Amino acid sequence: MNLEDRFNKVLARHDELRDALAAGTADSGEYSRMSKEYSDLTPVAEAISALKKAKAEAADLAAMIADPGGDAEMKALAEEEFQDLTRNIPALERRVQISLLPKDEADEKNAILEVRAGTGGDEAALFAAELFEMYRRYAGLHGWRFETMEISETGIGGYKEAIASITGRSVFARLKFESGVHRVQRVPATETQGRIHTSAATVAVLPEAEEVDIHIDEKDLRIDVFRSSGPGGQSVNTTDSAVRITHLPTGLVVSQQDEKSQHKNKAKALKVLRARLYELERSAKDAARAADRKNQVGSGDRSERIRTYNFPQGRVTDHRINLTLYKIEKVMAGEALDELVDALTAEDQALRLSELQ
Repeated sequence: MNLEDRFNKVLARHDELRDALAAGTADSGEYSRMSKEYSDLTPVAEAISALKKAKAEAADLAAMIADPGGDAEMKALAEEEFQDLTRNIPALERRVQISLLPKDEADEKNAILEVRAGTGGDEAALFAAELFEMYRRYAGLHGWRFETMEISETGIGGYKEAIASITGRSVFARLKFESGVHRVQRVPATETQGRIHTSAATVAVLPEAEEVDIHIDEKDLRIDVFRSSGPGGQSVNTTDSAVRITHLPTGLVVSQQDEKSQHKNKAKALKVLRARLYELERSAKDAARAADRKNQVGSGDRSERIRTYNFPQGRVTDHRINLTLYKIEKVMAGEALDELVDALTAEDQALRLSELQ
């Protein structure tokens, strides 16, 4: 199916849904489904209509310009308008093509953020804590809710592991390319000879799954309770409120101990488990699709080195798109992270558009 056929198919479906909704004969469930589809298609239909109108106007102007008996002054005006239209049409075409790209069903979901210290000992744990705070600030700048779910501290301000729930509009769409290995190069505070060390932390961003996305059977779970403990092993409280859930079919294990209530810890652990199971399903589907793709911005593989933060040179480099920003302080403050996110999103769109040609 060529692009023009796809355009006409979208417009026809948009009109069909509009008429069906106006008729008001659908039951509540069907009406809700059609309303969502109509709402999703409306910006696409508007973009297609704008492009078709621009092309039709350009054709009319071209005919006016080519008319040997036409008025010279009118031809000059038509030429000027024709030039403006031909400059705008490529942007309209790109807007339409992007709107036709298959949507990632998880883009509008909230996200579970997991940051873990990698190679580099205490320095890696300190960097993991800084990354976690970077995402907290970034969430604040976007008006998202950032809720810490679990933190395992090292005792010197570093994090072995930190997990948060991020809630807001298009959270996963903005953060999904952050998954992977983040490398830091700098002189640690404990380094007496001024040598630059390289350490790493792993980031995973998982779409938060609802119960309708992933059904978890109770018989597939082993739930253990134990006493919560903080850094260094001191008791956080004196009851067995911490929860460890093992998903037997996959072997996934989730622990939660931040809350004093066993019930709340279990609910949080299930939330993380559901997100991890949902991501396993997504990864399997993505791997099947990616087998036919030569290029992709990022696989989401947590072992893939995606970015280097070089503090002595004040730069951050994203290796997937070879983009370097010399504003490391602003990136770590969350302020310049959008520059990386926007570039990664644009590259992903460009690669997917190339597959439509």
